[in-house]
Amino acid sequence: MSSQVTLEKITNLCKRRGLIFQSSELYGGFNGFWDYGPYGTAMRRAVEATWWDYMVEQRENVVGQDSTIICHPQVWKASGHVDQFADIMVDNKDSKKRYRIDNLLEQQSEEILAKVAELMGSTSDIGKLEAAFETKLQEGENIDSVLADAKVVDPSTDKVGDWTPPRQFNLMMQTYVGPVFSEENKAYLRAETCQPIFVNFQTICNSTRQKLPFGIAQTGKAFRNEINPRNFTFRSREFNQMEMEFFCHSDDSMDWYNFWRDQRLAFYSDVLKFKPESMRTHDHDKLAHYAKAAMDIEFEFPFGWGELEGIHHRGTWDLSQHAEFSGQKQEYFDQGRNEKYIPTVVETSVGLDRLMLALLCEAYDEDEAETAKDGKEVEGRVVMRFPAIIAPVQVAILPLSKKLGEGARELHAKLKPFFRSEYDEAQSIGKRYRRQDEIGTPFCLTFDFDSLEDNCVTVRERDTMSQERVAIDQLANYLMDKIRG
Repeated sequence: MSSQVTLEKITNLCKRRGLIFQSSELYGGFNGFWDYGPYGTAMRRAVEATWWDYMVEQRENVVGQDSTIICHPQVWKASGHVDQFADIMVDNKDSKKRYRIDNLLEQQSEEILAKVAELMGSTSDIGKLEAAFETKLQEGENIDSVLADAKVVDPSTDKVGDWTPPRQFNLMMQTYVGPVFSEENKAYLRAETCQPIFVNFQTICNSTRQKLPFGIAQTGKAFRNEINPRNFTFRSREFNQMEMEFFCHSDDSMDWYNFWRDQRLAFYSDVLKFKPESMRTHDHDKLAHYAKAAMDIEFEFPFGWGELEGIHHRGTWDLSQHAEFSGQKQEYFDQGRNEKYIPTVVETSVGLDRLMLALLCEAYDEDEAETAKDGKEVEGRVVMRFPAIIAPVQVAILPLSKKLGEGARELHAKLKPFFRSEYDEAQSIGKRYRRQDEIGTPFCLTFDFDSLEDNCVTVRERDTMSQERVAIDQLANYLMDKIRG
């Protein structure tokens, strides 16, 4: 990530170029919800398709599914979401501000943190402190005065707050199915895409004749009623997930965990071209009682390190829970082992919107380009250095003059079936280059007057700004080699 990038620059660029902007902006916006414009939609679809190709299409042991957003309410009871899917929140009565407890603690001094830790019988580590709050709330201990006794400061006022007692806030979004709004008709928008995979495991096993080990992948919308959405699309109330659940025998599960960890890391480095210094991994210190291992893949955003993807060894927990709540066995008979067992699950889970934000931050750069404007030799430019495979526009066709429009449009028509392409004849060629740089177009093709004679165009490469003359009948192969690598 360039040292020049800030979240403000990213959000301004996204709004200016129609990548991402706040939902319902006409009515003042809606916090935690974001709309994708034409370029953002093209790029997000490309990222999702690249993930799907890497995780599903290139493999014989992973299949896909597409489930409904609203499932039977018992799905979420079995998964624990109805009873346990909650964040701890507090309010400052003075400032009327609401905080998630971990976010509030992250913004305290070491002295205040140490005092909170002492009162909670924990260490000053934020994760362990949050876990201590969860445990004490679940056990019914009185911790109402902890924040007041520790003199916890409200970050918005820099003054000690008048805090409400910490309380748990369920993140499930509720709705009703049918004409009557009653408890019997209550349902939930899915909080994650993985639970329907577990519910459909037996059906997919039988219908596809897949044998273990194999995986089921799904992409799609998920919803969480976040207390405090923030950092642009990093934490939203509606978002897209890309998940894969891999079912295997417990004896082989750690080998598969290591395999999928390495595969996912390779996806970021080899396919999406993230720089090594932009990424890091973090093994979980505290594991769920049913898990053997868990790891986060993190990216350094302008606001700090944040999770992009989780790799989880989930054991047999999910299938066992759904077997218990549904009364239907979730066992698999392994002919090779002559053994019947509940499969162990290894999960890979990435947020598509977070990944989009990481790609925007990684790609953003500022440098200088030649210009003929106002007698200058160079001018500053903003350039998004997206990998060509996921760029919203891969090829731009730019006629040097509107008089050349007919030939340039014919070229555009020939290339459009193979590449995400755009035709642009407005303004000077230099301004059009700058515009394409800002949306991350890797190749601009200039159709000039010589093109009518020699049947060639000038290919301008985004990152180096180098130019090469290429024959029109060779363009498709030339660009395919460049984009597909």
